[in-house]
Amino acid sequence: MPSKGKLVLVTGAARSGKSYFAEKMAAEWSEKVIYLATCVPGDDEMRDRVARHQARRPAAWQTIEEPIDPAQVIKELDQTGQVFLLDCLTLLVSNWIFQYDEAPDEDKILEKIAQLAKVGRDAKSHIIIVTNEVGWGIVPADPLSRLYRDIIGRANQIIAAHADQVFLTVAGIPVDLKSLTQGM
Repeated sequence: MPSKGKLVLVTGAARSGKSYFAEKMAAEWSEKVIYLATCVPGDDEMRDRVARHQARRPAAWQTIEEPIDPAQVIKELDQTGQVFLLDCLTLLVSNWIFQYDEAPDEDKILEKIAQLAKVGRDAKSHIIIVTNEVGWGIVPADPLSRLYRDIIGRANQIIAAHADQVFLTVAGIPVDLKSLTQGM
């Protein structure tokens, strides 16, 4: 029976150290890392942010820009000893939301999240998914932003339920949430 990889969710606020922690974990697990980039940079600030992320990654890592269907990439390239680092789930959801001409279909988006979670859970590769906690601030003023916040909250719950480990990063410090719930 082929070995099964781990599914890990890394969450936290903006600039909490999520990506750095996830990159460090990926590097410790394997030299064979595929970085699944979901960002579609639309302005200079985002292009600069992407460039900084790229500069700190090892040159041996393969980067695949996949803003719509990272689950398919994982399925196609899944193998023992491989690590996929998906950064980030919140941008992926944003990409899906803006695919719709009218109101986004929350149920379809959550179905895609569930599919991603199952692919990650069943993979031979290790899968690390980075996401953001967006619901800890003020209630957004407009309906689309509230819907986005709600979808991200549900998406994080879906991935976390399937994950072997869930880390919350705060001030650069990762806290293993699933280990805190053992025996509950």
